[in-house]
Amino acid sequence: MKEALFHLQKDKHLSEIIDLVSLRVPEQHPDVYFTLLRSIVEQQLSLKAAATIWKRFLDLFDDYPHPHIILSKDNDYIKNCGLSYQKVNYIKNIAQFAIDDDLSDDYINSLSDEEALKYLTQIKGVGKWTTEMILMFSMGRKDVFPVDDLVIRKAMISLYDLKSEKRAQINEMEKIATNWSPFRSYACFILWDWKDGK
Repeated sequence: MKEALFHLQKDKHLSEIIDLVSLRVPEQHPDVYFTLLRSIVEQQLSLKAAATIWKRFLDLFDDYPHPHIILSKDNDYIKNCGLSYQKVNYIKNIAQFAIDDDLSDDYINSLSDEEALKYLTQIKGVGKWTTEMILMFSMGRKDVFPVDDLVIRKAMISLYDLKSEKRAQINEMEKIATNWSPFRSYACFILWDWKDGK
């Protein structure tokens, strides 16, 4: 933490908000399979709605949403907790992948960030952003930069007074973030908390 703060404070813009929000590293949730399911359930929902539907989803299962149990349920049974058919299909894709391939924490942790990104995005419904959230929040990877995250983008536009648009804006954001490496995840935690506070 001290090393990360020392490094990130070299960025004068980031240094200003570090004084306001400090650095809070979220608790790690090491069950990659479980976290993938939760990511799909919570996509495009408010925090309150996401928490409600996730609880209903878990209540469908006795103790844990094991892959074979998910696949044994018909789509309407799972959908009744408040999910769309598309999300149900994505959840079943994750369950099938867990059976056919390897979603164990040991295996995923053996992969580099780039390898994990390529591996997990094979699952239909699991995109780049979802995988980046897995890397940051489930695997505790320290140097991930989710450039497509809307909150990160808005925070950087505001903090760095970015005027560029589209691809040029992404390039500018990525260039700024290279200075945060090898602690880009930590910089994002700061930006998220700062934007929430605002």
